[in-house]
Amino acid sequence: MMTIVKGRRSLLRWMAVAGAAGPALSLWPKASRAQHHHDMTRQAPAHGDETLIFAAATLKPALDEIVRIYRDAGGAALNVAYGPTPMLAKNIADGAPADIFFSADGRWMDYLSEHKLIRNETRAEIVKNELVLIKGGSEGPAVTVDHNFPIARIVGAGPLAMCNPDSHPAGRYGKASLQELGLWDTIAAKIVIAENPQVAALMVARGDAPAAIVFATDIHGVSGVTIAGTFPDAGHPPITYPAAVATDARHSEEAARFLTYLRSPEARKIFDRFGYQ
Repeated sequence: MMTIVKGRRSLLRWMAVAGAAGPALSLWPKASRAQHHHDMTRQAPAHGDETLIFAAATLKPALDEIVRIYRDAGGAALNVAYGPTPMLAKNIADGAPADIFFSADGRWMDYLSEHKLIRNETRAEIVKNELVLIKGGSEGPAVTVDHNFPIARIVGAGPLAMCNPDSHPAGRYGKASLQELGLWDTIAAKIVIAENPQVAALMVARGDAPAAIVFATDIHGVSGVTIAGTFPDAGHPPITYPAAVATDARHSEEAARFLTYLRSPEARKIFDRFGYQ
């Protein structure tokens, strides 16, 4: 059973970890949220005449740089609202005024497509990622996680930080991989839910958790953590990041131009530098 760990650090410490990962977004009260261990500040950005992008929180470091370069080169004014992919998708379903949805999970893009909330002809897979188990410490040799992987020793008394398997793609991929390898029952009782993978990575960096399951790109720029193992691709659905223009986009032409830029060599170089595939 997954639990919310209490008493390992003060509530203020948990909130500090969350705040360092950047705010998530909730625009509409109907949107459901995955269970999480902290209450992050949420604020709807002013959109006005700016093209509004709803993007998975895990994309923030790379996408912030891409947006900055795009705007500096004379591109349209852009505003990015980051948050967990499921919450963003449900916000769009509830009428949030997004121009672009940039998802960390093809399933949630499918969800919007089924409800006719994206323009399917604009949908494109932008990048891919890997799922990894990280631990505290310096650089070390990473191995492929298999059924003999010593995850119980690495996690110890826990917690193992990961996203909610019931809603967040990183959590769903993590649980699927652990079950495929026969490792899930070993650590299920030691799991603490993080709202997004960056928070999970910061928990390890700050000593609040000995290990976490995150995307490989989530440790970019985070000191004090190393990849202990990479989960095999066969154990989980492909980790892809599709983007599409929303059906009700107010700035559809600008949104389409930015999607084109996301597939350009210039943007690709930035994604590569941050570890995307």
